[in-house]
Amino acid sequence: MPDRPVLPPPTLRLKLDHDALAMNWRALNRLSGNARAGAAVKADAYGLGVAKAVPSLRDAGARDFFVAHWSEVSEVIAHVPAGQISVLHGPVHAEDCAYARALGVRPVINSIFQARLWLDSGGGPCDLMVDTGINRLGLPLACLSDPLIARLDIDVLLSHLASADEDVAQNAQQLRRFDQACRAIPARRRSLSNSAGIALGKDYAFDLTRPGLSLYGGIPRSELLAEIGQVARLEAAIIQRRDLSAGDSVGYNATFTAARAMRAGVVSLGYADGFLRCWSDRGLLRSNGRELPLLGRVSMDMVVVDLTEAPDLAEGDWLEVPYHLPDAAAVSGLSQYELLTILGQRFRRG
Repeated sequence: MPDRPVLPPPTLRLKLDHDALAMNWRALNRLSGNARAGAAVKADAYGLGVAKAVPSLRDAGARDFFVAHWSEVSEVIAHVPAGQISVLHGPVHAEDCAYARALGVRPVINSIFQARLWLDSGGGPCDLMVDTGINRLGLPLACLSDPLIARLDIDVLLSHLASADEDVAQNAQQLRRFDQACRAIPARRRSLSNSAGIALGKDYAFDLTRPGLSLYGGIPRSELLAEIGQVARLEAAIIQRRDLSAGDSVGYNATFTAARAMRAGVVSLGYADGFLRCWSDRGLLRSNGRELPLLGRVSMDMVVVDLTEAPDLAEGDWLEVPYHLPDAAAVSGLSQYELLTILGQRFRRG
């Protein structure tokens, strides 16, 4: 069989700033006070790639890693010891329990059903999530005294803040409820704060914090503006340069019509890559500080940009996709979480 040819250079690339990622973890660890910061690496490290992100977080000092699905464990366990990994969704089937025990990862127990399933399979170290007001996963406070919960070998007792990115009464209410749970349930460690919760102060830190978004450049509260650096840097290549005449329209449904002769560039970037239609007619790309507005609608694999400010650009030249998360969220209307996790697999990650 002949050798497979070498893959040509990409026209989309995502550069992960490993130094910024490490610095963000160190900043969040420092802001956690006497607590230690862990790392949420679910959803393929928020879309940036577990194989790239987890070693940088590990080397920076992270020792507790959180995923959502059992299917996410295998990639993380290639880089850190199994005992440092917790699976947030917990066991739903007996096979989940067997998998956890075989690897040595910890399930997060979220209900009496999951507690019984884990204990019936043999039990062992686990984490326990209690619901203090978000009403997603988590043991209701009314079940804290259930005999099954008393039988669990709990490493981390967790809850999750619902509105830590806002200054609302719910934060203090959840803190009081979590204190109640901590008094009722023995555990080696306690954890309440996500990225935004870290910025609420030491009362919310307990023993372990669980930053996610801010590790990867997200800024959910203004207190973090000076602490968090951009991690994901996106670039897309021009694949065709073309000249438009006055009256020429661009893209689906002709939402842009040239008022004059102008030069445009077709760029390898579209909604299949996570650059959604909400950017249409409002977003821009950049080249060496020059702003290149989008013309017309974003399509599946392409956008078109105005090259008036950069007439020297040609096929194969790279453009920056502005992706400072708070700014990108303001322009696109997407959340900072969505901006990261929707990034497609055609980006060559490096």
